[in-house]
Formats: sequence, C-alpha cells, structure tokens
Amino acid sequence: HLERVLRPLSLDWYEEDALGAADLCHAAAGGTTALPGLLATRFFGTPLLVTEYGVQLRAHYLSAAGADRSAPLRTLLASLHGRLAAEVYRQAALLTPGNAHTRRWQEKCGADRARVRTVHPGMAADRFEGVGEDEESGDPTTLVWVGRAEPAKDLVALLHAFADVRARQPDARLRIVTVPVRDPGADAYLAHCKGFAAQLFPDEAAGAHAVGENPVSFEELGGPEAPTLEDTYASAAVVVLSSTVEGFPAGLVEAMFCARATVSTDVGAVVEIIGGTGLVVPPRNPRALADACLALL
Repeated sequence: HLERVLRPLSLDWYEEDALGAADLCHAAAGGTTALPGLLATRFFGTPLLVTEYGVQLRAHYLSAAGADRSAPLRTLLASLHGRLAAEVYRQAALLTPGNAHTRRWQEKCGADRARVRTVHPGMAADRFEGVGEDEESGDPTTLVWVGRAEPAKDLVALLHAFADVRARQPDARLRIVTVPVRDPGADAYLAHCKGFAAQLFPDEAAGAHAVGENPVSFEELGGPEAPTLEDTYASAAVVVLSSTVEGFPAGLVEAMFCARATVSTDVGAVVEIIGGTGLVVPPRNPRALADACLALL
C-alpha cells in the first residue's frame, strides 16, 4: 500500500523545467493525488489548487473497514492518510469542493474556510430534455433504481421497502437497472440481491394458463430492456436512491433533468442536490422508503 501511494515520488519530474516551470498545479483530487502538487509548492512555490468531489480520506476509511489488515497497520495507514489530507488542505492556495458535504469534511480536517469555494460539477442536460418535456412518459406504477450494484447502494433495503409497497399497492413494479462494472464483488452482490428478490416476490400469474411474471426486474444498462439512461428514466414515474453512502448523486440530477419524482436517502450531498424537489428519508429505513414511494406513485 505504501509503495503504491508513494510511487509518483520516484519519477524524475521534479525539476525547474518541469513542475518548477508551471504557473499552477491543479490536483483533481485530494490525498495521494495531490502529492506532486505538494512537492511543487515545497520546492518551487507553485500555487496548488485542489478540486474534490469525494474526500479521499473518507474513501480510505470506508475501504479500510472491509480490508483484512491488522490493527497496527490500520492505525498506521489511517494516520498517514489523515496527516496527508491535513497537509494538502493546509498548503493549498485554494480548495474547490464539489458540494457542501465534501466541504464539511475539508473544514473538519483543518481547511481554512477563507480558501474554500464550493464549485458544483456541471452536467449536460441536453440528452434528457426530450424525456423531461414528454408529459405522457413514465408508467405511474413503476419505480426505477439505476446505479452500480454494491453493498453501499443497499438494494436489500430497497427490496424490503418494495415488499411493503406491493402489500399496499399490488400493481407496483420495480426496475433495478445496473451499470456494468468490472468487479467480481459486484457480481456476487447482485446475485445475492436477485436471490433475495426471488424469495420475496415469487412469479405471479393472472390465471392457471398465464405465464408468471415477477414485479421486480433486474436489467443492465445498455441491454435491450434499458438501452439508454433516457429510456430507463422515461419508463418510470419515480426514481429511487437507497444508498447508505453517497458522494455527489449524479443519478438524481439526471432524474430531475427528466422531470421524474425522486425518493432518496439522506446521505452525502443528496439534500443539497434535491432541495425541496423530492422526498428524502433516513438511510436503512425500509418503512420510511416505502411510505415515500407510495406517496408519489
């Protein structure tokens, strides 16, 4: 871990005609990404600008929770990343967090408020305009979830919530549309969720001779059922986010571009992005999530 973190320092680019010749060093993330900028500031006085959409120290804490490391090693790495974050924030001439959630983390780690400017990321709305302007799109009984299949997205809680929704509105349907990722852990988690959904929602048929259907569908973005994000959002009345951990929820912004109602958990920058335009519930609370979904279906 330490060798990988410090590897950029072994390169021969710390000369006056390299980093020393730059007018500004812009690190697109904090933590180890900003190490070259720290050296440029130290050796040549080059101003350092740091932009963060997610806090690297927070990401380290989250990833370390499931790592197989001894207590002394966890302590060492936590201290390294904590001190590195503090030094980056202390040396940066300007910090531009992408949202208030990231800004709070920076200030908690010692960043000077006078050198912090929140700059939200820009997103292109053009591709979603057609959906947003189509008043007839969206099945009024369908919920849709879009994202990477991983434990932090808490699809298990979403399935529990949908079981409550179905008990009170039997014609409701849930589409879970996953974004392709190269992670064996994601495949295992998705398989677990599919098995859990099959237990909660056995295939249903209208009669003895009808083909059974499941109210929950698992699809992959780019496949025949969900060829594009626009088509996916257009198919539903409500877009749901059930995460326990989130940074900047780009999917919620896309949903709002499409004029979809949203139900989200109160994590990351969700409240900042949603404002008063959607329903927000506590994370890990399937009943509250179900109540909010039913209020909008």
